[in-house]
Amino acid sequence: MPIAPALAAFQAHVSLPPGGAVNALMLLRWIHFLAGITWVGLLYFFNLVNVPFLKELDGGTRARVVPLLMTRALWWFRWASVVTVLAGITYWMNIVTSDAHNANASPGRAVWSFFVLWTVAFAIEMGALMSPAEVLRKGAVLGVICGVAVFAAAYAYLSLNSDGWESNRLLSIGIGGGIGWFMLFNVWGVIWRMQKKIIRWTRENPAGAMPQELAKMARLAFLASRVNFALSFPMLFFMGAASHYPMFGR
Repeated sequence: MPIAPALAAFQAHVSLPPGGAVNALMLLRWIHFLAGITWVGLLYFFNLVNVPFLKELDGGTRARVVPLLMTRALWWFRWASVVTVLAGITYWMNIVTSDAHNANASPGRAVWSFFVLWTVAFAIEMGALMSPAEVLRKGAVLGVICGVAVFAAAYAYLSLNSDGWESNRLLSIGIGGGIGWFMLFNVWGVIWRMQKKIIRWTRENPAGAMPQELAKMARLAFLASRVNFALSFPMLFFMGAASHYPMFGR
């Protein structure tokens, strides 16, 4: 089929939105999706495949596999998290600005409460992980702490932004994106910070038994990864609900 008639037939059924802004936002959203798939896909790989796989390897094999696999996988993992969150926040800021403009209101509280509340939620988890009290690092206890912190942050965000002009998209992404912000801190503040030391030590000591300090780091990275794995489910729900399941606002 000749190219020109094919293009003409395609254009007869397709009408792309005019204007640079709408196309830029679509591009931003597409980048957000691609990076998010990479980030969450690797998160699921680590938790569902890699952790049980490494447990079945002997020390020598693990020493060869870990530096090669984890160095590459964690590079994609951590930078995909940055692109996902930055693209998502930029897109969300457009929603906040538009909602506030239409209501002749100020977007300030919707923005600052997002960053403050979700950063505090992460600080609570970080405090539990770094606490001298070993009981706080037990899986069930840490899960309850993180669950309460996330629920409290979401409830506080809705309570602070209930003036009536905030749309479902603004509020739903304010929660789902906030969980993503929490998870980003886990990636860079815990998982990568611990894993890069473990990878370096494993590369330099291929036949050695992991010292107690590194074993503790591995435990912290594992717990943070498990928290992110659990939080990915509500995060994805609220991100999907933004446009397809109106629960909040107008």
